[in-house]
Amino acid sequence: MSLFDIVLLFSAGFLSSAVNAIAGGGTFLTFGAMTLVGVPPIMANATSSVTQFPGYVTSALAYRKEIREAGREAWVLAGLSLAGSLAGALILVSMSNPSFRQLVPWLLLAATMIFAAGPYLRPKHLHAEQPVSRLGMAGQFITSIYGGFFGAGMGIMMLAVLGITKGGDYHKLNALKNFIAVVIASIAVVVFSTGGVVAWLPALIMIPGGALGGYAGVWLARRVPQAVIRAIVVGVGLVLTWYYFTS
Repeated sequence: MSLFDIVLLFSAGFLSSAVNAIAGGGTFLTFGAMTLVGVPPIMANATSSVTQFPGYVTSALAYRKEIREAGREAWVLAGLSLAGSLAGALILVSMSNPSFRQLVPWLLLAATMIFAAGPYLRPKHLHAEQPVSRLGMAGQFITSIYGGFFGAGMGIMMLAVLGITKGGDYHKLNALKNFIAVVIASIAVVVFSTGGVVAWLPALIMIPGGALGGYAGVWLARRVPQAVIRAIVVGVGLVLTWYYFTS
């Protein structure tokens, strides 16, 4: 592996976790970086989940006050997400690379569209905070299946579900999103590791960057306009979509 590849993977790990802490979409960066260094599609997807796990943890730690305030509701959502992500991860490891490769451009296109629509999916003026409805729990369960299977755009999907069905302060919703993402990623790590679909060398390069990026992302979330980050992620998503449709 060249020095360029190492720098590319480390930078992708850092930036992906920073982006995930702000809204989501970091999988575009790690998946894309591993595609460039020649990692097969299923391994690139599975390895993305592994490398982003430390970033989810550090982002959740940075929001620990808001997560504690969420109390029992955070654990109920985590339990639903655990079951959903397990189902999604098991579906992925049961597929062959050619089968998954056919799905990749469509998954990337859908995830890019969801991410680009993020500001419109989240209500402009959130209503007063309330417990998550049954509809919200069902939405989170479906989102967690997707997260265990692919994951790109998962963060914005969770923020949309929580914003519409729960409401309240953005940072409280983002804290819940980051906490639930830890659960989804942890299940994916276990399933993908035991399934032998993780590219460990790229993972070991990206993990330190991801851990740093996750904590830095919360700082950035309070200071950097989300429109700037969103434009970069959408651009990466469109390039990846074009690449997989045409290659």
